[in-house]
Amino acid sequence: MSFNPIKRIVSPAVLLPLDHVDTDQIIPARFLKATSREGFGKHLFSSWRYQKNEEPDPEFVLNGKNGKGEILLVGENFGCGSSREHAAWALHDYGFRVVVAKSFADIFRGNAMNNGIVPVELKLAEHEELLNYIRKNPEAELMLDLPSETIQVKGSDKLKFNFVINPFRKECLTMGTDLVDSLITRKEEISQFEQNRKQK
Repeated sequence: MSFNPIKRIVSPAVLLPLDHVDTDQIIPARFLKATSREGFGKHLFSSWRYQKNEEPDPEFVLNGKNGKGEILLVGENFGCGSSREHAAWALHDYGFRVVVAKSFADIFRGNAMNNGIVPVELKLAEHEELLNYIRKNPEAELMLDLPSETIQVKGSDKLKFNFVINPFRKECLTMGTDLVDSLITRKEEISQFEQNRKQK
């Protein structure tokens, strides 16, 4: 799978600072029949997003004026539960390219990076500082710089935080490729390595 390369993203933040949001809450199981990655965005957080009459719930963040952006700010252990990759598909299809959290479920973290989403894990104090600022300044923009592994409030060096991402995964995200595509581009290198290994 290929996606738009990610190096720098500037966007308002959408706030959903809940802990232990599992993959069934991200994309309910009843929507998993499709095999294509497209179209899942309309079902993202469906159980919270829509009322029983299928009308948008005006109280849910995605339905409000601050419900659009490329950066989603969540809580702790985001993406726990089942290993369904559809959760990452739904987030990406909706338009999110960055998810900022206190922590992630490991399988979701991998699925996110393989689908063009940067998982940014911040220290608890940094997360709280950023969350409180956005709550008070909902129109503020955040700036992700993937090569330098930083995220900050645009124009503020004080509210600038470092995060860590696997170097190979970062390379894939900046190139717009998933793991399989990246390995394919290294086919000759892999073949040469195997030949050298056999000769020893």
